[in-house]
Amino acid sequence: MLDIIYNPFTRGCKSNRYFFNYQKNVTLPEYFSLFLRMHENNSGIRSFPKNYWTAIIMEFFERGAYYGVLSVLSVYLVLTGDEGGLGFSREAAGAIMGTIPPLLYFLPIFAGALADRYGFRNMLMVAFTFLATGYFLTGITESYGLVFASLIIMAIGAGLFKPVISGTIAHATNEKNSTLGFGIFYWAINLGAFLFPLILVPVLKRQSYTYVFWMAAAAGIILLLINIFFYKEPAHQRSTESMSSVFKGMALVFRDWKFIVMILIYSGFWIMYFQMYGTVLWYVHDQMDMASVNHAVNTALEWITGRPAGWKFDVEHVTVLNAGVIILLQLFVSRIVNRFKALPTIITGIGLGTLGMGILAISGNAWVFIIGCIVFTFGEMTAHPKFNSFVGLIAPADKKGLYMGYSFFCSVIGSFVGGFIGAPLYNHFIDELGRPDILWLIFSCIGLTSVVGLVLFNRTVIKKQI
Repeated sequence: MLDIIYNPFTRGCKSNRYFFNYQKNVTLPEYFSLFLRMHENNSGIRSFPKNYWTAIIMEFFERGAYYGVLSVLSVYLVLTGDEGGLGFSREAAGAIMGTIPPLLYFLPIFAGALADRYGFRNMLMVAFTFLATGYFLTGITESYGLVFASLIIMAIGAGLFKPVISGTIAHATNEKNSTLGFGIFYWAINLGAFLFPLILVPVLKRQSYTYVFWMAAAAGIILLLINIFFYKEPAHQRSTESMSSVFKGMALVFRDWKFIVMILIYSGFWIMYFQMYGTVLWYVHDQMDMASVNHAVNTALEWITGRPAGWKFDVEHVTVLNAGVIILLQLFVSRIVNRFKALPTIITGIGLGTLGMGILAISGNAWVFIIGCIVFTFGEMTAHPKFNSFVGLIAPADKKGLYMGYSFFCSVIGSFVGGFIGAPLYNHFIDELGRPDILWLIFSCIGLTSVVGLVLFNRTVIKKQI
C-alpha cells in the first residue's frame, strides 16, 4: 500500500532527523535483518517503549479503517439505492475522490506544527474525534452535500493524525533501532490495509454499506480510548513556531522551479495510482467477470479446509491484492532496487506501473486484470522508496528535511487530477463507447509521459547520474 509517511515538524528536531533517515534508507530487508536480532535489548524488539507499541496499534486501526472505507467508497457513491448505494453520478463521485485525498495529504503540513506547539496527545484527541464523527455521519447521510461534508470531516481527522503518529514513532526510536521501528510501522500500515478489506468489509457490506462506515467510526472511538488511557505525550520541547513560519517554508520550497517541475512530472504516477480507488473499482463492479478467479480460490480453500467455500472477488479485494503483494514481496523488491541508482529505479518503477495499467487494456479476462494489478504494485514498490532518495539527492544540502517534507505534493496533485478526470473519461470510453482499452491506454500514456519527463529532467536540469 503506497502510503505517504512524512513528518513536517519543526525543522532540525529529533523527529525530523530520524524520520528523514528512515525515508531515505530504510528497507524491509533491513527491517527483517534487525528483526532477527530482536533479542538485543539496545536495538531489537525489547528496546521499544510502551508508547511505541501504542502508536503501532493506533496506526493499524486507523489505516485499516481508512483503506477499508476507501476500498468501496467510490462504488458506494454511484450504486443505486436498490443496490445499497447513494446513486450519485460518476462526476459527482469523482469530485469527492478528487478532493478528499488531496486534503488529507495537504493538512499534515500544518498539523505537524500544531502538534509540536500544543502537544501530540491533544492533537490525537482532536484527530480521532473528527475521524469517528466523519465516518459515522457518512454512514447515515444520503444527500450529496452532507456526504461530502462528512468525508471532509474524516479527511481533517486523518490529516491531523498522520504526522503526529510518525512523530511519535520518531521520538520512541533512536539511531540504533529506528530502522526496525519504522519497518514495523510500515508493516502495520499494510497489514491494516490488507486485513480490514479482506475480512471485515465483505461481511459488513453484505448487510449494509452503512456498517462499513460505522466499523470505521468504531475504530475511531477505539483509538480515542487508547489515546485517553494508554498514549503518553512524548518527551520533547514544545515549539513556539507560528503558522507564518510554515507558510514561509512552503514559499521557499515552491520558489524552486526545479523542484516544482520534478513534482509535476512524478504526479503522473499518482494519477494512475489513484485510479485504483476510482475507475478501476467501477470497472471491476460493472465490467469484470471474476468467475474463473472465484473458482480457483474456492477450490484452494476447499482443499485446505475440507469444506465448501463461497468466496467471491469484489471491489474491496483490489486493495487486498495491492497490500498483500507488498506484504509478501516488498522484501524481495527492496533487496534488488537497493543496488541501483535512484533515478533509473524510479523510471523503472513508473514504467512497471504504466505496463500494469496497459495490461488492463489487453482484455477483460479476470486473470489478465489480476496480472495487471500485480505488475502495477511492483511498480509502486519500486518507484516510491527511491523517489524519497531522489528528493534528498537534488535538494540543497542545508534544506533536505524541508524538501522531503514537501515531496508528498505529488500525491496531492495526482489525487486531485486523477479524481476529477477519471469519472468523465470512464463515462465516455466505457459507459458510452464500450472501450475500456482506450481508457487504460490513456492512463498508460500519462505514466509514459512521466517516464520521458524524468529522463529529460535529468539530462537537461540535473545533468548528473543519481
